[in-house]
Amino acid sequence: MKATIVGLVAAFALMWALPAPAHHSFAGFDRTKEVMLRGAVREFQWNNPHTWIQIVVVDDKGRQTEWSVECGSPNMMARTGWKRTTLKAGDNVVAVVNPLKDGRPNGALVKITLPDGSVRGPGDAPPPRPLGSAKN
Repeated sequence: MKATIVGLVAAFALMWALPAPAHHSFAGFDRTKEVMLRGAVREFQWNNPHTWIQIVVVDDKGRQTEWSVECGSPNMMARTGWKRTTLKAGDNVVAVVNPLKDGRPNGALVKITLPDGSVRGPGDAPPPRPLGSAKN
């Protein structure tokens, strides 16, 4: 009985010590390249664990390509000013993305210019304020 308890405790200790894998990685995106997408929003998906923007881009020959653009989590996006209503179907946007390495029309959002001209990021932390500019 004592050996069983010791064995169980040891097994749980080993499980606890192993690193837990992240839910996924951005390793598939080429962070050295940026692609500019001009198009219309088909859908803005405000979902966990990441929000997505579906953008329909029309090339010079009139061919349409739908890009799936991955952003931060809704919580992260909300902290930087995003709302589930920030984008709606039909909105014309200009997005800069890091594309997938395999060439499929998918990217990680770098920044996006909204219909009102404002620019937003992917929901990551805002840039730090210069020293002495903190709000009281």
